[in-house]
Amino acid sequence: MEETSVFEKFELQLDQTARDFLKETAKWAYILSIIGYVGIGLMLLLAVFAGSIFSSMGSAMPGMGGLGGSFGIIMAFVYVFIAAIYFFPIYYLNKFAVNAKRAFRDNDSEALTNALGYLKSHYKFIGILMLAIMVLYGLIFVVAILGALLGR
Repeated sequence: MEETSVFEKFELQLDQTARDFLKETAKWAYILSIIGYVGIGLMLLLAVFAGSIFSSMGSAMPGMGGLGGSFGIIMAFVYVFIAAIYFFPIYYLNKFAVNAKRAFRDNDSEALTNALGYLKSHYKFIGILMLAIMVLYGLIFVVAILGALLGR
């Protein structure tokens, strides 16, 4: 005979305070996601104009060396790359907010489960991105120290 543990029988209930906290979190998440989408749009717009702006600056400045006019294309690519990375956490945050709002409006526990799944994805992406940036900073630090030691 199989015995079920207390944890398998446990069902989480949200009291009114927890519901209010989640509703307010969803509202703020929605506002932040809209601001994030606007930021992505501005970044892409800047990428379009950065190509021409930095190309003209690179051609006008003799100290640019071999980059010259192609510096604008490099900067445009950098802005598009950053906007692409920035898109995913903003998308997950928006999906969390939309699903959480719908869950409380329609009293739909499946929508709340989906919302919390998107919130998990948001934080997972941010965590992995943070680890990647920390590793990149560590590599830059090591290369800088090696460059200083070898440059003596």
